[in-house]
Amino acid sequence: MNKAPLLFTPFRLGALELPNRIVMAPMTRCRAAQPGDIPTELNAQYYAQRAEAGLIVSEATQISPQGKGYSFTPGIHSDAQRDGWRLVTRAVRQAGGRMFLQLWHVGRMSHPVFHDGQLPVAPSAVPFEAAIWMVDPATGLGGTAPCPTPRALTHAEIGQIVEDYRLATRRALAAGFDGVEIHGANGYLIDQFLRTTSNVRTDEYGGSRENRLRFLKQVVDAVASEAGPARTAIRLAPFLTARGMACPDILPTILEAVGYLHERQIAYLHLVEADWDDAPEFTEAFRQAVRARFPGPIIVAGKYDLDKAAWVLEHRYADLVAFGRPFVANPDLPQRLAQGLPLAAFDPATLFGGGVHGYTDYPAWESTTA
Repeated sequence: MNKAPLLFTPFRLGALELPNRIVMAPMTRCRAAQPGDIPTELNAQYYAQRAEAGLIVSEATQISPQGKGYSFTPGIHSDAQRDGWRLVTRAVRQAGGRMFLQLWHVGRMSHPVFHDGQLPVAPSAVPFEAAIWMVDPATGLGGTAPCPTPRALTHAEIGQIVEDYRLATRRALAAGFDGVEIHGANGYLIDQFLRTTSNVRTDEYGGSRENRLRFLKQVVDAVASEAGPARTAIRLAPFLTARGMACPDILPTILEAVGYLHERQIAYLHLVEADWDDAPEFTEAFRQAVRARFPGPIIVAGKYDLDKAAWVLEHRYADLVAFGRPFVANPDLPQRLAQGLPLAAFDPATLFGGGVHGYTDYPAWESTTA
């Protein structure tokens, strides 16, 4: 008997008919071609191998050069990047899949090496502890580097970033994506505006909940003006405490955001749960509060297995479940989950950077048993 029968039932997401409720979560893999951060045929093969998912959400993709924070991550701010992503969407569609592009501005989660020696930007110039993955230009080796204290964005720069989101959405649709997901989670720029620990501004973008939510609302409106609400989505991380993000007011702030997102009738709300050891509990009371404010499609992510997926779907706290790292070594993950087949383990040394190895050379089940 299948442990999570609802997970394998079809679901209608806007104009898309999903064959199952399994989502491939966005995962940074750092394999864009250089120079230019351009997707390639290799990326197209990787995503097409995983097209059994009901929906694929792409790896986080920077909306501008300023939005970059990790080496070899793709962008969606140049024509060459748009054309590279067309290779991906064409391959996924030919394999029977559906795909949203995740729009990304890292804010302070960056390093001067990506910005001609200039500091990364943020709502406020607040020091914090975090590190990013980068390739040392002197040695060519990948590793982590601490993030410096950022500089605060000017009012005019904030407006330009909102416009960058809109233009990135236009390119994403021209590249063939079914929609876009705004990355508002994990301590990146939109998340930084939401939290009192990272946003100490005294203008209309800081202070009250209404002010701290202003940037998120402007970005959602800009994206929806290009894609339409039915192809606009967002990812949020309510219980994040790492990266200097332990804000005492974040849960009521997120709930206000959720109410606004329902008013805008966006395609879905994607909630990422803290998944590290000793992480804060994603409480059932908060799930209930979210659902009361957002009756539309909800995706959840965070170390889900079949039992946990069954529980969250049966209680209607979510409509779809995203799986991340299990998709790395199991390109045919939906089949393996449905048939109770063993899951292969991935090689953590090949997660970031490199080529085919640890990326497109994980075999499907039929190949392993042939």
